[in-house]
Amino acid sequence: MSSRTHSADLRTAHPDKISYAERNAPYWRRNLAICVFGSFTTLVSLSMLLPFLPLYVQDLGVESSSAIVQWSGVAFGATFFGTAVTAPLWGRLADRYGRKPMLVRAAIGMAVVMSLIGMAHSVVQLVALRLLAGLVGGYASASIVMVGTQAPRERAGWALGVLSTGALAGNLVGPLVGGFLPGWVGIRGTFFIGGAMIAVAAAATVLLVREEFDRAFDAKSRAAAQIGTVTPPDRARMAALLVSAMMVLLANMSIEPIITLYIGQLGVPPDHLARTAGIVMACSALGSLLTAARLGALADRIGAWNVIVGCLLLTGLVMVPQAFVTRWWQLAVLRCLMGMTIAGLLPSIAKLVRHSVAEHNSGKTLGYLQSAQFTGQVVGPLIGGQIGARASLHDVFFVTASLLVLCAGLSQWVRSRKTQRTPDTLLNAGE
Repeated sequence: MSSRTHSADLRTAHPDKISYAERNAPYWRRNLAICVFGSFTTLVSLSMLLPFLPLYVQDLGVESSSAIVQWSGVAFGATFFGTAVTAPLWGRLADRYGRKPMLVRAAIGMAVVMSLIGMAHSVVQLVALRLLAGLVGGYASASIVMVGTQAPRERAGWALGVLSTGALAGNLVGPLVGGFLPGWVGIRGTFFIGGAMIAVAAAATVLLVREEFDRAFDAKSRAAAQIGTVTPPDRARMAALLVSAMMVLLANMSIEPIITLYIGQLGVPPDHLARTAGIVMACSALGSLLTAARLGALADRIGAWNVIVGCLLLTGLVMVPQAFVTRWWQLAVLRCLMGMTIAGLLPSIAKLVRHSVAEHNSGKTLGYLQSAQFTGQVVGPLIGGQIGARASLHDVFFVTASLLVLCAGLSQWVRSRKTQRTPDTLLNAGE
């Protein structure tokens, strides 16, 4: 008897004893593959504008250098702000209507908005459309909800690590694609190609992703059956996980506003600054790409809390010597090492968050996780820019390292708190 037939039989015979993950066990590997492809495609399309964004802002009528920089920053951050605002909403709707509809909604919405960006006539329209892309999009966020709720508990860390690898690869490849594609098809044509790429991901999602979701059973009957039987999540632990998720991108993005200036102090000629800064920035994504899946699998074996605390400490330690480099390649190597150590955080955090809440609330809670993550992407550059302007560029690394170490201490303290926990909650906590 196939696992699919067995799942159907169980649901018919004992509808109150089979979970969403069990019913979707035959599909989770294929769905993971499609989600990796879709996350890669959408993030390539979103990040490929980085090399030419200031040029596009200038083409839209902005003339002064300072205004170009300011509008470019606003346009870039608008998407992440929009995603941070709406991720909990989409997660809640995923609990109510299913995970696949949220993937389809995100892919189609992003494909349309990306194409519309290529038809913008003013910088205000550009910012508004980038914000709209974040509000209606979020394919990678929806993928985490689907994979996190469908993958078996013992494989969740590995699956989320693989998914994170696809997203990291998209962020790595996107700026490289954006560096040469406008020369072939023009800046506006690049957005149309990006929209077409996301449309392919949307088609693959519609045709290939499978999900067994019964709205009445999953969103109502099961929720009612679980009232009073599920141990509520430890608020302190959940807060520590959300703060740790925010720190991932905060630490990675805090150097963004000052990286070009910092590399300029390392003896790099002005003509090579942009290219060298791009290489250094890509090194972090490359390091994460190499270790995300491995660290996710490690969380399955030794416990997610161990990986979280260890990765926070190691990332903080690697951050410190970045303030003392004398050559740009030294910074690149250290950023690559930092990417390798920080890569285990998001898969481990998502694994713990998913297994710390009732199944009917998993999408909403993972949505809050995504909101915290993108908040870090917005806050990180703000903190780095302010510290770099008011203190020194070196202090950015020291402050970020201190925040990481403090976050590791918070995680360890919350983890070791003496609370009354059942064997099930201990398992959920990854201990």
